[in-house]
This record gives sequence, structure tokens and C-alpha cells, in this order.
Amino acid sequence: MFGILLLLFSILSPALAWLPMEDWESGNVTSSGGELECKCSVFLPDISFPADRMQQMQQVSSDLRVEVQIQMKNMENYDGKLNVYLKELAQLSFRVAMLETSAANYVKLDFELLRIELREFEALVSQLKDSFNSSSPVLEDLLTEIHNMTNLVNQMETFDKSNLEVIRIEFAKLQRKLEECLKAQDYIEPDIGNCNHTGILSVSKPTVIQINAHLNSGYHYGGWGKDSKPVRGYESMYWYGAYSSPNVYEFYLYSDYDKLLQRSTFTHYTLPQGYVGTGNNYIVHGNTIYYQAAAPFRMSKLNMTSSVFSHMEISQASEKFTYTYSPSQYLDFSADENGLWVMYTNDEARGKIVVAKINEKSFGIEDEWTTSAYKPLAGNAFMVCGVMYATRPSDLKTEEIYYSYDTTTGEEKYMSIPIQKFQEKLVNLHYNPTDQRLYMYNDGYYVSYNVRFNKE
Repeated sequence: MFGILLLLFSILSPALAWLPMEDWESGNVTSSGGELECKCSVFLPDISFPADRMQQMQQVSSDLRVEVQIQMKNMENYDGKLNVYLKELAQLSFRVAMLETSAANYVKLDFELLRIELREFEALVSQLKDSFNSSSPVLEDLLTEIHNMTNLVNQMETFDKSNLEVIRIEFAKLQRKLEECLKAQDYIEPDIGNCNHTGILSVSKPTVIQINAHLNSGYHYGGWGKDSKPVRGYESMYWYGAYSSPNVYEFYLYSDYDKLLQRSTFTHYTLPQGYVGTGNNYIVHGNTIYYQAAAPFRMSKLNMTSSVFSHMEISQASEKFTYTYSPSQYLDFSADENGLWVMYTNDEARGKIVVAKINEKSFGIEDEWTTSAYKPLAGNAFMVCGVMYATRPSDLKTEEIYYSYDTTTGEEKYMSIPIQKFQEKLVNLHYNPTDQRLYMYNDGYYVSYNVRFNKE
């Protein structure tokens, strides 16, 4: 009897919870023959509680909660997918480039995998199109290019080797268009040559171009970028050099951005014995390569127009202090709107970075300033409008611009401007005044950034 009463109470309890206290009547307990007998009275309302509707509402609420969680997860993963697909596209270019090496590689290429990944790119672009909520000619062209690439891949098994260069060029074009779509979401209009601002305000998300031209992730040391003072006819030229050690012995030049992606050089320089360099903070300025010579330790330059080498020793520069990511980075060359610079440290500065202005004609030091940035703790440094900016590691995937020194006013500032990295280590970071971008050689990969200035 008591069990029946509990069952009845469990069935009626949802409805009883809605009754006011006065609708309950007290019960009593009697004894009959030694057995307990419970009696109680319950007054139920005339209108039955809509349990079925409540159950339906609970189900709808649960479904909505799950859907919201799914959409939030999609939004969190969306930005990461863009960079992942861009990296995978670079690997596609690498596999196509393998076809040029030998016929055996041609047989090993997985054509079906290429087709699958192209379908994934098509889905990604479709997601981009939906996120814009409007028709975009750029995205429509990109979809067309993907369809064309799919047709090419379907024909690749019957193509002879002479046609493989066409396919590689098409991959490079597709990669560039995808990058342009990513840049459009984080574009900063440059104001070339203008220093009417109070310094760097922020840095864009990274644009990961691709792995180095050697297609070797073991080439941790190197650099890449554009000529910071191009001569006529070479305004679109890009340069690159990379090695498995911090030595410097060769450079590659590309006529434009597309040739860089295709790894198609128009000239290649190998430094002769006695002119080999070390460290990684070299740049190209005025069709001249500025780098740190190894032995004897000095700053050197190679004029690529005349093929003439020049050298200059900086007696006070020390070989005791280097940046945190790489050995032997004692001389750090940089160029900005105000000209050519070199950064180093000396015994008097005790490891703090010294900024020196280079006279381009005499290849000598005009003036120098000692900053408060301790070089062994810095990841790298660069110049913008006569101001030195120093970075330091924040975590494995973030570098931080934390310090600046103005050579005009002597003013020092501490700040926190994050720079997202593709890989942990960077060995070459410099600013280019011709497009107001930062160029980073990030553990074997080409990476670049837009720079936003504070113009208050």
C-alpha cells in the first residue's frame, strides 16, 4: 500500500507543485490489526496542466541550445580554417613542383588527393561568399579558377612534362587570389612616405606566403622582402636567401611577386670565398645587398648593378650580444623613410641596442644613439620614420613590440603591440617604406604584415 502511494505521488507531483497551499488537506494515519493505513485527500484543479506542451517547449529549448553552441564553435574555428587552407594550398604547390624533378615523382603524385583538396577549397570560398552576404567578383573569379584547376588536375595524368610549368603557374595564381581574399578582411590603406604620425598603433594578422624557395623546412635561417629603395625598372623585385645554418653565402632575386611564388629567379648571387657573411639581418636597399661579413667581422655590401663589394669595420661594435632566436646576429640592417640604418651593441652599452645612421655615399657611420632595449632579450628590431622598435617573445605564436626609441627627440616608450607568428622563431624582421609592410622570415616561411599608424 505504501509503495502504491509513492507511485501515485510521483505521478501527481508535477501538477501538485502548481497548487496553492490552501488546496492541500491534511491527512491522518490509522491502525487496523497492527497494520498502518494512510489516508489523505488531494484537490486537483479543474483544468489539467499542459504537460505535453511543456515537454515540447523543453525539447525546442534544448535543440536551440545545441544549435547555438554549434554556430559559436563554427565562428571560433572559421578564422583558423582560412590559415590552415592557405598552408595546405602551399603544400599543393610543393607537390606539383615535385613533378619537375623526375619521372618517378610524377608516378607517385596522388591525383585523387589533389581533386579532394580542391573541392575543400571550393567549400571554403563558398563559406567566405556566404559570410559576406553579397556577391563578390573576386570570390566568383576565385571559384572559376578552382574549377579550372580541377579540370587541369583531371588532365595531368595525360600531360607530358613540358606542360607541368603551366599547372604550377596556375597553382601560384590560385594561391595569390586566396591571399587577396584574406587580406581584404584586414586591409590597411598605406600612406607611402608620410611620417605624420605618432608611431605604430597595430599590426595586421600575418599573411603566410609559403615555405621558402628551397622547399625545405630545415632552412631555419634566412630572410626575404622587397628592395627598400628600388632603382628604376626593379620596383616589383623581391629577394630571398636562406640556409640551414646562420651563414650567409647566396641570394636569389625575383622580378615580381608571381615569380617569387613560382620560385622562378632572374638572377642568383653566390658570395665568393672571403666575402661570406653570417647572421640573418640583411636587406636590399638601392639594388645593393647589405649584410654582416663573417671574417673579419664588419658590415659589407654588394652593389648588384656594378657587382662591386665594399666593407666597413665598426670598431665599437661587439660580437658578444645577439638576438634571442639566432646566433651571430651582431649587425642588424634596416631601412625606412629616413634612409639606411644599422643596429648593434658595444661594451660601453653593455648589451643595450645602439642605433647608428649610415651614410650611403661614404658607407660610414654618421651618428649613433644608445637605447634601453637589452639585445639578448629581444627577438628582433627595425626602424620606421627614424624610430627604432624592438620586439620580444610573448608566447610560442606571439611576438610583442614592447619598446621604441625616437632618434629625433630621444623619447623612449614602452608598449604592447602583438604580432602573430606562424612559427615560433624569427630571424629576419624588417620594415619596408615602399609599401609600409613588415617582412618576417619565420622559421622557414615567408610572412608579412600591414602596419597601422597612430595619426591622431
